Amino acid sequence: MDRKKQWHIWYFVAALIGVVLLQQLWTFGQHAAIIPYSEFLDDLKAGKISEVKVSGEYIEGHWKQPVNGAGTFVTNRVPPDLANLLAQNNVRFSSVPQDTFLNELLSWVVPTLIFFGIWMFWFRRVAQNQGFGGLMSIGRSKAKIYVETNTKTTFADVAGVDEAKEELAEVVRFLKDPKQYGRLGARTPKGVLLVGPPGSGKTLLARAVAGEAGVPFFSISGSEFVEMFVGVGAARVRDLFEQARAKAPAIIFIDELDALGRARGAFPYGGHDEKEQTLNQLLVELDGFDPRTGLVLLAATNRPEILDPALLRAGRFDRQVLVDRPDKAGRIDILKVHLKGHRLAGDVDPEKIAALSPGFTGADLANLVNEAALIATRRNASEIAMDDFTRAVERIVAGLERRKRIITPKERDVVAHHEMGHALIALSLPGTDAVHKVSIIPRGVGALGYTIQRPTEDRYLMTREELENRMAVLLGGRAAEWLVFGHLSTGAADDLAKVTDIARDMIMRFGMDKTLGPVSYESPRSPFLVGAPQAVGWSERRYSDETAHMIDQAVQRLIEQIFDRTLSILKSRRDLLEEGAKLLLQKETLEDADLREIDRKLKSGERENVAALST
Repeated sequence: MDRKKQWHIWYFVAALIGVVLLQQLWTFGQHAAIIPYSEFLDDLKAGKISEVKVSGEYIEGHWKQPVNGAGTFVTNRVPPDLANLLAQNNVRFSSVPQDTFLNELLSWVVPTLIFFGIWMFWFRRVAQNQGFGGLMSIGRSKAKIYVETNTKTTFADVAGVDEAKEELAEVVRFLKDPKQYGRLGARTPKGVLLVGPPGSGKTLLARAVAGEAGVPFFSISGSEFVEMFVGVGAARVRDLFEQARAKAPAIIFIDELDALGRARGAFPYGGHDEKEQTLNQLLVELDGFDPRTGLVLLAATNRPEILDPALLRAGRFDRQVLVDRPDKAGRIDILKVHLKGHRLAGDVDPEKIAALSPGFTGADLANLVNEAALIATRRNASEIAMDDFTRAVERIVAGLERRKRIITPKERDVVAHHEMGHALIALSLPGTDAVHKVSIIPRGVGALGYTIQRPTEDRYLMTREELENRMAVLLGGRAAEWLVFGHLSTGAADDLAKVTDIARDMIMRFGMDKTLGPVSYESPRSPFLVGAPQAVGWSERRYSDETAHMIDQAVQRLIEQIFDRTLSILKSRRDLLEEGAKLLLQKETLEDADLREIDRKLKSGERENVAALST
């Protein structure tokens, strides 16, 4: 129950108490003497009474001469039979007056209050749990209103997205000083759309705007506009903008805009009238913005490809700000923010942690710091060491260690050769990521071992040769099993799935097959959601069955070529493969020092082979 409703109830209770007190004061203010009924009968027989008023059991009268300073008396009638009996026995008798006003008032007030309480604490909660929120609030906006005193997040708490932060900081400055920014005729942008992968900091940036702006900040999710009743979403959009205009200058933030602004007509089957009406109302409200009112719309989404084109045009969302995964420098800045308040050992270096976490978003890095703190706490340490961060990365990437899983010696031997095959191919080929750790300790759901590679730099473009080398590293485990044991196992299932994805992308998206040519056969995927379907709705196949057969053959041919190449590399390094697998069985985990020694022997052997060939 909100504060306003609580005050209304207390007003009602206070009014009820006031009525009762006034009634009592009125009674005491009459200056009437209350006398026994027997005294009334005696005065009546003696002729002392001049006037009597009878009202039910209540008798009010006047004496001819005042008695004890009072000229008026009040008494309650006693039944005649009882009065005669008492008078015959010379008994003084009277009837006690009863004040029935309060009882009569409570007889209808109390049931009303009970019914109101049942509705407030039961029906209302049930309605809210079902998503109705009460009949009178169906069309009202559920936006939360913040001002600068309600949130502690500022731009100082946001790192790794300097360009996006500067864009929003300019909007804040425009709202604070519109005259300075409008002196050359510029106007504040109507809408700013934040796009980026999940966890990159879009909502955090919006909260920082709330902390910096000093103006009312309306925050709502796109899904909160959608209800089971047709027209409710459009009514909530209207109500939201009416509230914002009343408090302008103000900022409206809509999180997960794709729940509200999905492209109209994107689905060939089924109706979506409610969502389309809501979207149409949002478009109308954006067109009705007066730039002079200082109303700015912020929105966030990780699926910009499915938004309606009318929503993204200039004049509605004037700016689209990319909040992407941070690079290494950005990860260092983010880690410095999250490491504040933690007790760190002297060997902890944000740059080393950033190198261990390529592709991590801001949310991933916050989780990484928390995992490292938990690991240090479990070992009763007084500080968080660098090794705790390394273990936290392994925990997030590979899963939880399962040392109690029972594995037969034969399976351990297969897993050791499998993981050494990955590591040896990665050490042998140029342009591959450096091997950081190799282990045969089971992790996660089905991983019996793992090989962790650490990129030395952030990469945004890859050549065909680099993609083929990456495929070779993934096939190294399967090739090692075939070379040493002469059979294949299920341990390479995940490797094969990744290799197939890379091969299909090379042929269908990147045009890297000579037979099929530089043609794209696949619709673009979501740029931010890994594994998301094509742009809008269902995917249309834009090639014939004959071309599909050629694509399948090209994928199979490419993977077989890479596998044969990987197998030949391992054959030439069979002794080093056996030696590394034996060492892995003994130690279970190979760290940087062990891997550097294997790499030294590998390069030494290559130099000897080159010298032998030259002679």
